[in-house]
Amino acid sequence: MSLEALADARRHTHAFDRGNPLAERNTRRAMWLTLAMMVVEIAGGWWFNSMAVLADGWHMSSHALALGLSAFAYVCARRYAHDRRFAFGTWKIEILGGYTSAILLLGVAALMAVQSVERLLHPGAIHYRQAIAIAVVGLAVNLICAWWLRDHHAHDHHDHDHDHDHDHDHDHDHDHGHGHDLNLRSAYLHVLADAATSVLAIVALLGGMYFGAAWLDPAMGLVGAALVSAWAWGLVRSSGRILLDAQMDLPVVAEVREAIEGGALPAKISDLHVWQVGRGKFACAVEVVAAAGVDADAVRRALGVHEELVHVTVEMVPVGAY
Repeated sequence: MSLEALADARRHTHAFDRGNPLAERNTRRAMWLTLAMMVVEIAGGWWFNSMAVLADGWHMSSHALALGLSAFAYVCARRYAHDRRFAFGTWKIEILGGYTSAILLLGVAALMAVQSVERLLHPGAIHYRQAIAIAVVGLAVNLICAWWLRDHHAHDHHDHDHDHDHDHDHDHDHDHGHGHDLNLRSAYLHVLADAATSVLAIVALLGGMYFGAAWLDPAMGLVGAALVSAWAWGLVRSSGRILLDAQMDLPVVAEVREAIEGGALPAKISDLHVWQVGRGKFACAVEVVAAAGVDADAVRRALGVHEELVHVTVEMVPVGAY
């Protein structure tokens, strides 16, 4: 890859900072629809004495807040896209939004568990038919929101086949599993959690109505809390790793090492740092010990086949310096 091509790649990665207009618009739509359904479920759950529906309504309120947070992250990323204070663009604002949403989701799970235990200890009469109707409507709303928020990441990256100049063909997928929009994913998980708890609420209410198993209502609340916790924790881990730059175990790091040390260059890596700066895009700072005749441009050309490397800094150290 020429230095001009590398410059083009750097400009391309900043396109991510302009945001994801479709995701931003659909997130706002999902937020308003969720807010409307939240009011219906809270009022209906309280009036018909269904813990499953009431809990779903209350935790839907935090989902509406999280969806608003996701939309706000998109707006901020777009607004500050050309602010020079952000050395690698504003993409991590979206990651921060996803991380915060995941923390909120863990709080929702805790609230669901507490309310369910209280209802197990102090059961009350439930108006099953009305509560089931509300839960079914809530499920329909959640499925609509999930459809809006499905990740269109497949359009954001491609598989690239490259022919190296050093006598071997190397085909690889440059996504590495990190082309996803984690802010969108956090919003999607919130509505998916809502959908799951709506299904559990319907099952519990049907069981109570036809088999007299009133305990199913709060029991399903506990199951829902466990499910939501598992999803939230996965999102905390994936977004937290990006925020902390804890990604030196990714395949792209091994590919950098292979390109420099396993190719035609008589060079060894003495220091290497790789971190993510966009969806499927990475920065790399490398210190290379090389024999005379190997310069930084040669190292950049060796790394040029990896199009996900959009910021490459190379420091050359002559053999014998260490």
